[in-house]
Amino acid sequence: MNFDNLFGIHERALVLRSQRAEVLAANLANADTPGYKARDFDFKALLNSEMNSSTRLRTTDSRHIQPETGPVPPSQLLYRTPMQPSLDGNTVDTEREHVAYSGNAIEYQASLSFINSKISGIRKAIKGE
Repeated sequence: MNFDNLFGIHERALVLRSQRAEVLAANLANADTPGYKARDFDFKALLNSEMNSSTRLRTTDSRHIQPETGPVPPSQLLYRTPMQPSLDGNTVDTEREHVAYSGNAIEYQASLSFINSKISGIRKAIKGE
């Protein structure tokens, strides 16, 4: 059994879903902030690039350009295009953000349920049930 690939795509999906929840929550929290620009990232594209990438950049000298770090690299965090412009420059559409947040939460729970079922199966195998 390969424990590195035990949870498959769901392990990385949980990290990205958690990060997306933070981004969407920040959008909602700043819905009344003048000039605030709503942000989001393309979850599917980022997850696909993570899963298809077999090589990771690394630096061997402190003078090298450092690779982007964190669950979502800053270059992947994009600004939302507003459906209807506001007078104060804020681009947060609260209905759109609530829908995106709810969908993200459901998909987070689905990945979490999958991982929990895998762990439950391993426990049963260890106990010999």
